[in-house]
Amino acid sequence: MNIRSLTRGDGVVIGAAVLLFIASFLDLYSFDGVPDSVDLPSLWSSGPVVLSVVLAGLIAAALIVLARGLPQTPKVAGLDLAQFGVAFAVFAAWSALGNIFDPAGGGDNFDGVRDKTDAGVGLILALIATLVMAAVAVATPLVAALQAPLIPAARPPAPQPYGAQPPGGYGYPGAPQQPYGGQPQAGPAAPQQPYGAQPQQPAADFSPFWFAVPVPRPLFAEDGSPTPIAELAPGTWYLAVEQRGPNLIAQTQDGRRGVLQDTSGIQRG
Repeated sequence: MNIRSLTRGDGVVIGAAVLLFIASFLDLYSFDGVPDSVDLPSLWSSGPVVLSVVLAGLIAAALIVLARGLPQTPKVAGLDLAQFGVAFAVFAAWSALGNIFDPAGGGDNFDGVRDKTDAGVGLILALIATLVMAAVAVATPLVAALQAPLIPAARPPAPQPYGAQPPGGYGYPGAPQQPYGGQPQAGPAAPQQPYGAQPQQPAADFSPFWFAVPVPRPLFAEDGSPTPIAELAPGTWYLAVEQRGPNLIAQTQDGRRGVLQDTSGIQRG
């Protein structure tokens, strides 16, 4: 699992899960006039609350974080883990809200029970945690600030002139490098430019720079093939060597060059 692929939104989800876990050991009920010495039950004493709020919320956080950290997100019934995680988070928040309004559950059928029973501090904190978790889980794909890396990449060395070998490698020392302008070794993942193709001209005033992506981004071949030749991962610095219109020409750790079509939210070194 690559923790550098986690976003700020994932960090908020993890924090909400920790708050929910702590809240599960606090009071489920609150009664007026009860002395502090009375040991009131925690959230773990109620099966419906444990299943629909505590465990549902913790499972939601685990699915969301796993979906982000795994190199390839597995799918169940056509949906990836993150979508299941969002659904669990919304369900947990909805269940917590229902328990806030009716903390006594079936006990309110007895005379006077509903009037004397209020939600305890544990149930209130559980509602806050699940509401935050659900809101951030839904908003992360839509808000650029929440998509930023949770662990920023280290500052890269200064960009080198065209044709110079950058010291230290792309994000880790000793990585093999391909100088700008050199041709990567032939292979199934590095297709050659078709004969007679006319690529876009690079920007005349462009200077190479280091950058990192906020989320995994595909790198496409320069010949316009729709199949990605590589995937740029968060937490690693790459060198942008050309700009062609709105796209960047980036070079990977193994010397392959490709077109980065989605440049939104990239972090410049």
